[in-house]
Amino acid sequence: MKILVLSDQEDPYLWDYYQPGRLDEYDLILSAGDLKSSYLSFLVTMCRVPVLYIHGNHDVNYEKLPPEGCDCIEDTLYTYRGVRILGLGGSARYNQNPHQYTEAQMRWRIWRASWQIRRVGGVDIVLTHTPPHGYGDMDDYAHRGFECFLPLLDRWHPKYLVHGHVHMNYGAQRLHHYGDTEIVNACQKYVIEL
Repeated sequence: MKILVLSDQEDPYLWDYYQPGRLDEYDLILSAGDLKSSYLSFLVTMCRVPVLYIHGNHDVNYEKLPPEGCDCIEDTLYTYRGVRILGLGGSARYNQNPHQYTEAQMRWRIWRASWQIRRVGGVDIVLTHTPPHGYGDMDDYAHRGFECFLPLLDRWHPKYLVHGHVHMNYGAQRLHHYGDTEIVNACQKYVIEL
């Protein structure tokens, strides 16, 4: 299965300069947050596969204008063609905007999702907006990662954790490894295969 993962920056190749057929090779599209609602609506219109998304810390407009035709998998374990995907959007709390969480709040969200993971026997992809602490995050308060993602990876060993939030022009690294899990920064776009 070929999966297009996206976050934070709209790709002109898929947006401004789109040509029919550019999305035909993908079996699924995942958004790790902070993309325009109209961009995701456009992509789902141009492809024949689901577009699944979670919230980034800047996605405050999704409540009024959600991406049409796309599925929000926030706090949900979504299974598509046998691939189990857990959605945990948002960033570390650094002001009073929505979609920001303390470490304790994110830990609670993971605990609540754990029954879904147990019920289906595991998880293949964890889709987050923020990276795990120490694996693609930054030192500043707004871009620090969640420590509670690491026990999740230790327990369930997903193939991928896909995140956004840390733009590549910040000096970010695209890939990290943690145990059996490949951690992917989806900024703009990247392709993963299962």
